[in-house]
Amino acid sequence: MSNALSWVAIGTLSDIPVRGARTVNTPNGRVAVFRTADDRIFALDDRCPHKGGPLAQGIVHDRSVTCPLHNLVIDLATGEARGEDRLCARTLPVRVEGGRVLLGLGQRAVQAA
Repeated sequence: MSNALSWVAIGTLSDIPVRGARTVNTPNGRVAVFRTADDRIFALDDRCPHKGGPLAQGIVHDRSVTCPLHNLVIDLATGEARGEDRLCARTLPVRVEGGRVLLGLGQRAVQAA
C-alpha cells in the first residue's frame, strides 16, 4: 500500500467559521479543521492530548486553540501544548485552493461530519 498523500476536498473556506472549526471523519479518527482570524487553516486530531477533550469545540485565538475541558493551549501549526506540559496533538496537512479546503490523507476517502 502506498504512503502517498491523497488531497481530499472537505468543503469551502466559508464552511469554517472565522476563529472556529468543523470536524471531518477519517479512517484514522475525527479531525478538527480550524480557521484563524486571518483565514489561515490548520488541521489536528479532534482530541486533546491531555484528557481527550473535543478540540473543535475549543476557543481559537491567534494560531492556537484552548481545550474546552481543561484550558490546555495547543499550537495549531505544531500540535504542541504550550506551557510546562510536553503533550502534542497530531497535525495533518491542509491547504486552500480556489476557496476549497483540501485535507492531506492516505489513500482512503473521508466524510464531513
